Amino acid sequence: MRDIRRSLYAASGAVALVVTALAVPVNAGAGVTTVAGGNTEYLVLVKAGADHAQALAAVQAAGGQVTKENRNLGTMTVRAADTGFSTRVAASAVIEGAARSQVIGKLPQSKPTVIEQEHLGAAAAGAKVTAKSVARGMDPLDAQLWGLRMVRSDLARTVQPGKKAVKVGVLDSGIDARNPDIAPNFDWNLSRNFAPDLPEIDGPCEFRGCVDPVGWDDSGHGTHVAGTIGAAANGLGVSGVAPGVTLVEIRGGQDSGFVFLGPVTDALTYAGDVGLDVVNMSFYVDPWLYNCQNNPADSPEAQIEQRTTIATMRRALDYAHDKGVTLVAALGNNHEDLGKPRPDISSPDFPAGTAYPRTIDNSTCLDLPVEGPHVIGVSALGPSGKKADYSNYGLEQTDVSAPGGFFRDYFGTPQFRTNENLILSTYPVNALQVQGLVDAAGEITPAGVAGGVQKQCPAGVTDYTGCGYYNWLQGTSMASPHATGVAALIVSEYGKKGPHGSFGLSPDRVQQILLGSAQHRACPVPPLVSYVNEGRSTEFDALCEGDRTFNGFYGNGIVDAWAAVTRY
Repeated sequence: MRDIRRSLYAASGAVALVVTALAVPVNAGAGVTTVAGGNTEYLVLVKAGADHAQALAAVQAAGGQVTKENRNLGTMTVRAADTGFSTRVAASAVIEGAARSQVIGKLPQSKPTVIEQEHLGAAAAGAKVTAKSVARGMDPLDAQLWGLRMVRSDLARTVQPGKKAVKVGVLDSGIDARNPDIAPNFDWNLSRNFAPDLPEIDGPCEFRGCVDPVGWDDSGHGTHVAGTIGAAANGLGVSGVAPGVTLVEIRGGQDSGFVFLGPVTDALTYAGDVGLDVVNMSFYVDPWLYNCQNNPADSPEAQIEQRTTIATMRRALDYAHDKGVTLVAALGNNHEDLGKPRPDISSPDFPAGTAYPRTIDNSTCLDLPVEGPHVIGVSALGPSGKKADYSNYGLEQTDVSAPGGFFRDYFGTPQFRTNENLILSTYPVNALQVQGLVDAAGEITPAGVAGGVQKQCPAGVTDYTGCGYYNWLQGTSMASPHATGVAALIVSEYGKKGPHGSFGLSPDRVQQILLGSAQHRACPVPPLVSYVNEGRSTEFDALCEGDRTFNGFYGNGIVDAWAAVTRY
């Protein structure tokens, strides 16, 4: 099962430790003159131990222009023709393969977020939240954060709120460091953006050079994730699972929601090099929902690209883990058992209109990064503790479960289809303005009120950009940061000082404590759960296999911050 699938990765070593930007000129290949460059970006994986000059020559001979290198992993970012390059370059004895990132020159498109923002435009009841007394160490809006209570962060922070020495990387769309709940914990010096804006998919660039500065997020996704992990307990807005840790932006996602291979692997390499303790990954690597070794439905070029993605992600995840990074990932929102995948009808999801149906062979196809080595997979629950309808599951990949939100939870009660069934967290005002949920003056619009958007301003602040904005989302993307926050508390509680002022804990030990301290939860009775009453088709029916100590819905259990910091 898990071990068999991970054995697909061939062993590969790292190359030299440097990331460089360069351009390779026109070159003549073996008997064929080719013009380097083109309208498509690729990530080329060099074979371990291969001669660097030979690899450059192979790329040139295949018609590629190298624009950047990650010598840690042995990868090159290359511009080349839209078709044929992957096959040509993979024929070289020094090249593992190539995977395209994106086609340059297409009209902007955004990755759908139907699941995460299901409540917007729906007939949400919008149940009123009555004022409640705020417990010691909690913030004003924390009474709405049922997820904090489910993972017992409210108790854990009384003994371990998280240490500033513990650095958590948010590999996502960026982080809005203006938010007063994010600002106290944000590390400006370590944060980096590895994913420049691509006008063809992200729309017009907001900043010179199409590179958003760190501390900026046009999507909202990364800021929401960051708030759940480590929003400060500062008497304003919300607090995170680990409100005392340091947040580091390692942006690898586009404004449009796409997450491509090159930025992800660069971010993971950087995480290892600068000593991040935990990294949260709430995404899958586009454009393939499943990367397959040799799916007969795929063209030879597409097979090469997917094999390259598998091998490159394996190198990057191994690299980060070996450098001491605990890796946590969302299980996915495709409502399927990852050990028994349905046919994939959504890949490739970029460019638009290129997807085609593929039968997925569980032994040779992988959902990355969650099915990669060393990654802790997290399924999503609603406030009742029920597996969320959208959440992936299964004995093979579910390590733990955590609050992710479930808009349709509590069917048959007044709480059904209410915003409060989702996860409330920090959100950038610029993203809310684009969505029409906040107006140009920073005031919440009627649509924003219906969607549950909230705003709190520090005393004396008159400029709305200095206020905190908060929004509801659901998804395994929201479950993963709850587990990441608990992992950060584990490092805080049990970590040790190392050389040169470092501080940390072995990721294998972090995983052992995270899984060992989780609250066991048995499968529902009967174990076959139907979501038809909630308005879903029978495709959403989910069978929970396993026993109380380990099963396909909850894995080893619901992450438990209190047990994690007091039991060991």
